[in-house]
Amino acid sequence: MWLALVAAFAVLVTPLLVVEPVTVRSVSMSPTFRSGDHVLIEKVTGRAHSPHRRDVVALRVPGSKELVIKRVVAVGGDEVGIEDGVLVVDGQPIQESFVDMATVDSTYFGPVSVPRGAVFVLGDNRANSYDSRRFGPVPLNDIVGRVVLTLWRP
Repeated sequence: MWLALVAAFAVLVTPLLVVEPVTVRSVSMSPTFRSGDHVLIEKVTGRAHSPHRRDVVALRVPGSKELVIKRVVAVGGDEVGIEDGVLVVDGQPIQESFVDMATVDSTYFGPVSVPRGAVFVLGDNRANSYDSRRFGPVPLNDIVGRVVLTLWRP
């Protein structure tokens, strides 16, 4: 009896602690992810290690329980801004092939400093994304995990 309960727990609960399927609910990560895409979030690395620049993470919006997917563009200690649509980290322009530069032309933001223990996240669809430009740097504790796989697209 006990063995059956432990086995059932291991099969049903353990995967939810390690990975979780999530449905993308906005266009903020377009063209990388589209609304309706189903992705797999790997939770162990996201909690055990600090995310790196360019990682796509699932996070809780500060002050909310809403789960969103965004790209880490700066980590604690970095200074980040946008100059005429170009991401600038620590004074260096960053090339981002996944951002449609025609949609962010003449966009300016910052620069702001990212505190230690936090990351700055942006959507790939910079013209249509609710991200750190609005809610500020995200504490590492609010990161649920890292997107590792697109399961399927509708």
